Amino acid sequence: MIKLAAWYLTNSVAVLTDALESIVNVIAALIGVYSLYVSAKPKDENHPYGHGKAEFLSAAVEGTLIIVAGVLIIYKAIGAFIHPQQIQKLDYGIILVAVTALINFIAGTICLNAGRKNNSLALIASGKHLRTDTWSTLGIITGLGLLYFTKMLWLDSVVAMVFAVIIIYTGYKIIRTSVAGIMDEADIELLKKLVKLLNENRRENWIDLHNLRMIKYGGTLHMDCHLTVPWYLNVREAHDEVEALAALVQNEFGQTMELFVHSDDCREFSCRICYKKDCLVRLHEFENRVEWTIDNIIKDSKHRIQTFPKVV
Repeated sequence: MIKLAAWYLTNSVAVLTDALESIVNVIAALIGVYSLYVSAKPKDENHPYGHGKAEFLSAAVEGTLIIVAGVLIIYKAIGAFIHPQQIQKLDYGIILVAVTALINFIAGTICLNAGRKNNSLALIASGKHLRTDTWSTLGIITGLGLLYFTKMLWLDSVVAMVFAVIIIYTGYKIIRTSVAGIMDEADIELLKKLVKLLNENRRENWIDLHNLRMIKYGGTLHMDCHLTVPWYLNVREAHDEVEALAALVQNEFGQTMELFVHSDDCREFSCRICYKKDCLVRLHEFENRVEWTIDNIIKDSKHRIQTFPKVV
């Protein structure tokens, strides 16, 4: 409402750009809140993995709305560039818009922090949107300042078009992220963090790890993998190793991480990559510890010594 009031006072297309983006922010926030409500619903027979995908759909709608707003702004800016309109009361407009920039920055920071803490795409998208709105508002204020001092009316349309392009690009990035989530695209940064954690906390009974997959459903992460342990462990001992792996991962990523670990028994070829010191059934000497990487833990085959360089 404040930005609409500023536009009404100034008749500036650049201010209208900021106002339209804020309107989209409000609509997107309402959609995001509803998606959080849906994604928080418990699992049921029809949704065994929960309702977390609703957040990806929400982000896709938000991104689409942002792009539509950007296109409308460009259309309006081109019209104003061809037929310039008198700009008035810019000083009051700049003050009003500056106040909204501060409000959006604070609200965006709160949303981002909450979204990252809870692995919520909807909150992260809204937070980024609000923060982007802040930077674009500051840019528009700069443009309005130049217009105020130079009186060159065409600057209003140019500023509006520049930030409309930025808005469209922001919408594209949000849609790209949501599509990646819907298609269960691998999160490389998340996998890097996981691989580092596993390598640094590896137990001697964890001979091999492979066929690992991570899927994100809203604020919940699902991970499944195959863990190779010594073949002579009984069911309880093998379960303890699985529980240790689960505790390690959940301690790092939170209790929203769900794990499904299949335990494999070691084979003769596993001896060469197994560094367990007190193994009484070893058939071959230990030769090389396999350093787990994203590339080798996502493969569905068990690791063998000849496929890996020696780790010093």
